[in-house]
Amino acid sequence: MGMDTLGCFNIADLREKARRRLPLGVWEYLERGVEDETGMDRNRSAFDGLTFRPRVLRKVDAIDTRTTIFGQESALPFAIAPTGAAGIMWYRGDHDLARAAAAAGIPFTISSASTMDVEEFADLGGNRWFQLYLWENRELSHDVVRRAHEVGCEALFVTLDLPVPPNREYLAHNGFGMPFALNRRNLPDILAHPRWLTGVIGRYMLSGGIPKQANLPKAMKHSVIRGAKPGALFKQDDLDWDGIKRLRDIWQGAFVLKGILHPDDARMALEVGADGVVVSNHGARALDHSVAAIDALPEVVEAVSGKMTVLLDSGIRRGSDIVKALALGADGAMVGRATLYGLAAAGEPGVARAIDLLGDEVSRTMAMLGLSSIDQIDRAALG
Repeated sequence: MGMDTLGCFNIADLREKARRRLPLGVWEYLERGVEDETGMDRNRSAFDGLTFRPRVLRKVDAIDTRTTIFGQESALPFAIAPTGAAGIMWYRGDHDLARAAAAAGIPFTISSASTMDVEEFADLGGNRWFQLYLWENRELSHDVVRRAHEVGCEALFVTLDLPVPPNREYLAHNGFGMPFALNRRNLPDILAHPRWLTGVIGRYMLSGGIPKQANLPKAMKHSVIRGAKPGALFKQDDLDWDGIKRLRDIWQGAFVLKGILHPDDARMALEVGADGVVVSNHGARALDHSVAAIDALPEVVEAVSGKMTVLLDSGIRRGSDIVKALALGADGAMVGRATLYGLAAAGEPGVARAIDLLGDEVSRTMAMLGLSSIDQIDRAALG
């Protein structure tokens, strides 16, 4: 355990360290939802409403948390989800997330909104996935998909639950906006957080300047504190199933649709040849009042009838949440904010601490339930 993670015994402890270290605008971009922000509480309430029914005397002296996702072994039944703003939480934050995931033996998902080019992850090892937002210029999107395959990404995740930009009003209130901009309103708060200012912005300035939106041609890249160039804007309001079929034809690896909450959409995903879906409400950062992902999970699992991989994200803060998802039929989970808290608190050691905490909680919960391997987890574990 690194010095910056001493005293962090759960994800909530890492969250508090992250909150103290980050300026208000960066923290709120990480932490908050949309509009009236009902969704995060709904996600948590849905998890908290699920209870366990443990069995005893089941010999749980050896717990095996390994599982297989898209044909690759993972040491734990979860992956790190795509988080595009990692590079503003910590200097080259995506790099630290990827290294910690590889060391832990779990998959890491590269965001197409990362400040690192997909090629920069090639030498970091581990099981790497790539997440895509489609840009206004579709050929740019198709090009980065091909690049991701060339550098060894095993799966493509297409995020579908942001057909239009979300309404995050707090970014206007706190003076940061998106992309982030330094101004008279937020400068005092930034100066009040010198560790972030010197450790993130200062290091970027010393190494060549503020990071740019990666994975675009050189002429179209832009600083994260400046606006996007024409043609580089994320645009998905005109995306339909035919567009998804086109991506399926281009991509040669596992093909996954992220942001599925309706069973009919899961069935359509099967029809277009998807290998998996992620049941997700975008961590309550897309549509306020959306159904909690864990509540939508059982119907999606039933709809696909074991014919594709089903992953779950949105609201996971404990290893027991992951076990609940598995008990309801998920093949694995994805965590986003939990590992970002670790990153913002302490960089790579903080991410490693978050992974270790969740992994220990998964193992402990399984032992308490009388289960010694992932394939033993089913609905019988729930009360």
